[in-house]
Amino acid sequence: MSKTPLHFKRLAIASLALGAAQAMAQTPPLQVVAQQPPGSGSDAMTRAWAECASRQTGITSVVMNRPGANGILAINYLKGQPADGANVMSIGMSQMTITPFVHKQMPYDPLKDFDGIAVIGTSPLVLAVPAGMGIQKLTDLTRVANAQSGGLNFGSPGKGSPAHLLTTALAEAMKWPATHVPFVGESAGLNALMGHHIQAMTLVIGTAATQVQAGKLVPLAVFASERSSLMPDVPTIAEAGGPAVLARPAWIAIVAKKGTPPDVIAKLNDATNKCRNDNTYATRMNTMNVALVNSKPGDVAAYAERDIAVWKPLIEKLGLATE
Repeated sequence: MSKTPLHFKRLAIASLALGAAQAMAQTPPLQVVAQQPPGSGSDAMTRAWAECASRQTGITSVVMNRPGANGILAINYLKGQPADGANVMSIGMSQMTITPFVHKQMPYDPLKDFDGIAVIGTSPLVLAVPAGMGIQKLTDLTRVANAQSGGLNFGSPGKGSPAHLLTTALAEAMKWPATHVPFVGESAGLNALMGHHIQAMTLVIGTAATQVQAGKLVPLAVFASERSSLMPDVPTIAEAGGPAVLARPAWIAIVAKKGTPPDVIAKLNDATNKCRNDNTYATRMNTMNVALVNSKPGDVAAYAERDIAVWKPLIEKLGLATE
């Protein structure tokens, strides 16, 4: 039997390596649309996922921020892209279960416009006030709300955000006169809160924790059924005297435009679940107090349907839907 000369073997190996490199170079990057501005908790989670997905799939990920209108601008952008698997979006409980229903004419349908890829994880929300106001418990806000024209000024990352709905429902239950002050993203609202331009805001607990530790904010209640290990001394909303129905943690997911190829969905779902065992990713998410979950593509719609059943009637009861 004849033997292939060594230099021909080397040429063959080099040719295969070059072909693989060229194939990777020709693979379009995965564009990950972030619906909140840089520096926000949602943006940090999105970037952590994008980087880990790249490690798991070998496909370069590029994060594009499209903040505004509590995710509607980002959603419209995604809907305008081809459903070819090159574009995905990070999306929260807010955009999937609240935002569409605070508009009399729904700007999009969360159960029909997207293909779910995976639920990344969950994170509790916390109501906080600026330090130095003499407020130590939830009922103290009654005094603040009744002491000024327009009532309590509370912020949120935007109309229709979980922070908006939770705080509005809480104010109604506590009989506080209150005025909602929407911001473009959580960071802008946080700065206004620490600057005493507003008196309260519901924040992702990971965002609030740093400022609480720095002595700039005072946490009053966690919107969850159990206390958070990050703030074990902070009562749940029910323990603080608020309605137990508001014990609803936020969650974040990855979705694609409806009609995206199933093999792309499956590949990114598999990458997301493998990321739970990626130490770098898990550590970053834990730092942001995100509890990672193992999920199937269909879980995104299941999570949405579960929360829509609670939020939609509440939105109608409070009359939050506007043109």
